[in-house]
Amino acid sequence: MVLRFVQLKEHGGERVLAAVNDAGLARRVEGADTLLDLANAALKAGATLAEAAQASPWGDEIDIPAALAEGRVLAPVDHPDPAHLILTGTGLTHLGSAEGRDKMHKAAQASDQPTDSMRMFLMGVEGGKPTEGAAGVQPEWFYKGDGSHLRAYGQPLESPAFALDGGEEPEIAGIYLIGPDGTPHRLGFCLANEFSDHVTERGNYLWLAHSKLRQAALGPELLTGPLPQDVRGTSRILRDGAVLWADAFLSGEANMSHTIANLEYHHFKYGVFRRPGDLHVHFFGTATLSFSHGITPRAGDIFEISAAPFHYPARNPLALAIAEPVAIRSL
Repeated sequence: MVLRFVQLKEHGGERVLAAVNDAGLARRVEGADTLLDLANAALKAGATLAEAAQASPWGDEIDIPAALAEGRVLAPVDHPDPAHLILTGTGLTHLGSAEGRDKMHKAAQASDQPTDSMRMFLMGVEGGKPTEGAAGVQPEWFYKGDGSHLRAYGQPLESPAFALDGGEEPEIAGIYLIGPDGTPHRLGFCLANEFSDHVTERGNYLWLAHSKLRQAALGPELLTGPLPQDVRGTSRILRDGAVLWADAFLSGEANMSHTIANLEYHHFKYGVFRRPGDLHVHFFGTATLSFSHGITPRAGDIFEISAAPFHYPARNPLALAIAEPVAIRSL
């Protein structure tokens, strides 16, 4: 049985972990109030998340749509210390993902030579799907922040005051817990909005790191088990209650130039990312951006990303942060 897990709060503020089946029926998981608690219990028992969740009879039925409407649903994973939840991602991993980036950088350098983005993409096409057990070519990689940058359903994605743009990136993210012996364990997959500043990135490819150091959102649920080979969804921007822009997005390995295993290897090959007890949210990339269609989101717009087999969308408004003075003092 494929299970999904949703973290939420009761009306009184008590945290609850819900298990959701394929039909959308959600019940309270007894013995674990958070996904991290359940994952640690599963590790200790040598069980899967689904097996650990079913170790005790499930509790009351939970109305997830009502909780979403009331703003009681949390991000599907979190850590009591946000510094121990690491957000990272890989780009140019999906078939077609290089086109918009290549146009962006060719315009900047006014050259007919292949850009670094196109070269990186073609390297992935050639070597991103190695035979099982082998390491393929490494992808583009970036850091997005820690758990303080993670946003749940309905929470605003806040663009910094210094940003030049705040745009959506509809993706799938893998969720991982590092076990006591340093082994990464994949807990499952989430819908995600890997929010970025595409105007800054267009200015100079070497500003990619600056463009990616932003908040990011996850959909309400964590899907256990393998990710389907072909994931098809829709990315929309709503403005004043109407659809401003919409497009299909594809994910899953059938639509990718890398295997998920290859992306995971090139992240976790670094020992610093195998620190026991840490959580990781790793974004796998996309080929669909409203920015490529000339769309400029503004404060109040709502990003909505949906895809089967996920029951619930990722949905977040765009907000603009107030400028904060940065004073450096010498001690």
